[in-house]
Amino acid sequence: MEKSKQQDGHEISSEEHLRHPLFLNALQSIEEGGKIIKADPNIVARLKRPKRCIIVSVPVRMDDYNVKVFSGYRVQYNSTLGPYKGGVRYHQDVCLGEVVGLAALMMIKNSVMGLPYGGGKGGISVDPTKLSRTEKQNMTRRYTSEIGPFIGPNKDIPAPDVGTDPQTMAWMMDTYSQEQGYTQSGVVTGKPVEIGGSLGRNGATGLGAVYVTERTYEKIGKSMKGATFAIQGFGNVGSHAALYAFERGAKVVSVSDVNGGIFNGDGLNIKELIEFVKTNKTVVGFPKSQKISNEELLFLDVDTLMPCALEAVIDTHNVDKIKARMIVEGANGPVTNDATKILHSKGVLIVPDVIANGGGVVVSYFEWVQDSMSFFWDEDEVNNRLKSIIVKAFDKAYLMAKEKNVDMRQAAMAVSVDRLQKAMLLRGLYPR
Repeated sequence: MEKSKQQDGHEISSEEHLRHPLFLNALQSIEEGGKIIKADPNIVARLKRPKRCIIVSVPVRMDDYNVKVFSGYRVQYNSTLGPYKGGVRYHQDVCLGEVVGLAALMMIKNSVMGLPYGGGKGGISVDPTKLSRTEKQNMTRRYTSEIGPFIGPNKDIPAPDVGTDPQTMAWMMDTYSQEQGYTQSGVVTGKPVEIGGSLGRNGATGLGAVYVTERTYEKIGKSMKGATFAIQGFGNVGSHAALYAFERGAKVVSVSDVNGGIFNGDGLNIKELIEFVKTNKTVVGFPKSQKISNEELLFLDVDTLMPCALEAVIDTHNVDKIKARMIVEGANGPVTNDATKILHSKGVLIVPDVIANGGGVVVSYFEWVQDSMSFFWDEDEVNNRLKSIIVKAFDKAYLMAKEKNVDMRQAAMAVSVDRLQKAMLLRGLYPR
């Protein structure tokens, strides 16, 4: 295997990014999904490699006038079903291997959701909380310019992810449009409504997670009303999931953010908590609650646990401490494959991320369609269309799980690989 040297002399493998735990976890899922449907091994082999990995240098003049150079990435995994689609993440732990894994998950997610998209993902290795607004804007614009030749409304459509938001997408859209010479609103999704964004996009991921949670309760003959919830992560996904669950009568007993968690066995008033967070920037210290750690939240005895933060928070090292009867994955890959199998054997129902957090990309798809038509829908129409698509995807996977006697993650992968296989076989291989 080829090796190269970094400036510090450290040898790195030219394929080191293909050994990142998140990507290996995605590969395991693809292989298992392929086995369930007895997929063509040639198709599975193609699905196990990204089509294109882009690494860019992102020099930024900081507020002190010194130039700092960040590493940026964009991975275009597979475009069989349509343009590449996936978010842009700003986080200090971003690396090429993580972005490859996330792009593979986006390919799987877009396929199982029935969307006309391939899988992509991007990111910059940076702690965005340490940047001023000007620095973040300059970094975003330079990154957009660097990946500009590879993106476009019909090529690759970025969206927000961890550390990015509608404002970030506005800067990306403007930069791309300036370089093209005319407005290209469809180059990104997750934009502010005023410049071509869709109503309902901001809370779509959390709402989609609650829609599939409701559907899961229906399938097991129970009601979500009065059920106890613990939600790890109180960012865009977690806060909206908590709010929509609360509005439907669920008892949200615990939530958390990067500073820690809070607990109230009688249930938290999520509307009041959201107002508290606007002022205090954290859930910690909310009245009528006791402080707990993020880890302690995972081990609470609740009906539904929703991990909505980062990946691999539940693995083989802590899986035996999980007491929740149902897990709905709001984050990407919060439960590892091995942990999933252990929990499934204990009767824990897991709604996998590729369905549970699919609401964001579904409404991103709606935004892209609306931009292309220059015709926009009201929020009720967006939410109704979202529910129809995400519940349909859940039902397909649930049926597959029952027919093949596998867990929901394996079933979702099987549905995804089946759709990809059919499309790839119909398109054939170029050149022969």
